[in-house]
Amino acid sequence: QVQLVESGGGSVQAGGFLRLSCAASGGTFGSYRMGWFRQASGKEREFVASIWRTGSTYYSDSVKGRFTISRDNAKNTVYLQMNRLKPEDTAIYYCAASYKTTGNYDYWGQGTQVTVSS
Repeated sequence: QVQLVESGGGSVQAGGFLRLSCAASGGTFGSYRMGWFRQASGKEREFVASIWRTGSTYYSDSVKGRFTISRDNAKNTVYLQMNRLKPEDTAIYYCAASYKTTGNYDYWGQGTQVTVSS
């Protein structure tokens, strides 16, 4: 019912910036809680950031102050602006959506690769 497609990944130097996009189709985008997760090679998937339909946001400590999640309901798109990137930010980044205000996410995208070199 809900499809999520991430884009905007790539390779950047440490200290650089990148903006990821997640385009959603199906359902009512404005009703979803949206989130970003990432999974580095050899590691478990970890939470990055989330944004509620009201605009409230929440970030993991590892990205707080550097990343900004936002959404444009008119475009059915959620963004992740990543600034002052570090090599440890290297991972596949996944977009997720949920009808619930808390708890696990219901829908997932296929991911986009972000590589940060030192």
